[in-house]
Amino acid sequence: MKLLVLDTSTECCSAALWLDGRIESRRVLAEQRHSSLLLPMVDALLRAADIRLTTLDGIAYGAGPGSFTGLRIACAVTQGLALGVECPVVGVSTLEAIAEQTGAPRVLTVLDARMSEVYWAAYAREGEAWHARVAPRLALPESVQVPGGGDWVGAGNGFSVLDAGLRGALVDALVRVDDTLMPDAAAMAPLAAAAFARGEGVDAALAAPIYLRDKVALTVDERRARAQA
Repeated sequence: MKLLVLDTSTECCSAALWLDGRIESRRVLAEQRHSSLLLPMVDALLRAADIRLTTLDGIAYGAGPGSFTGLRIACAVTQGLALGVECPVVGVSTLEAIAEQTGAPRVLTVLDARMSEVYWAAYAREGEAWHARVAPRLALPESVQVPGGGDWVGAGNGFSVLDAGLRGALVDALVRVDDTLMPDAAAMAPLAAAAFARGEGVDAALAAPIYLRDKVALTVDERRARAQA
């Protein structure tokens, strides 16, 4: 199976190739340059691997949650490339990709959502697949909780934006925390391969980002009121 995987959900821009289990990848700090960096990155990967888009079995993308603009870029580029070569696509959870990088069986993932909020979820590995014990959600940092039942590892840059008291309380309830982990196309590659193997690939026209924030302009007080409602 040969797959292309794209992610522009955060300030990083990454692309990866899954070549029958071998992963080749590129990643750069893009800031606001995702749209100009992604296609040249894809081209460089394909050239280095000496393969063509037409030989791909599918294309995957970081579906979210994440940056509104970034998610749209990855989804749009995936659609454009996939429609051109008539191959299926699959979206991969950015929070699940963070969990994948830990090597742990139970992971609390927290991603900085800006605007004084975080995206978070809790995943447990069952066999070769991740299952959400807490589904991905957008919340105020104080809403993050460690699930019961077993030892949990914390992962994601959202931990770095928590205030000292909340971070300390969470760290005390976790086995360890790695706040350097971010969504990444290389980490998404095995998840994408598993999804395609399960028959989850869809027509490119059906590709869509996962948006958890329905109103960007909410104030902090409005978000707290919504959380308490």
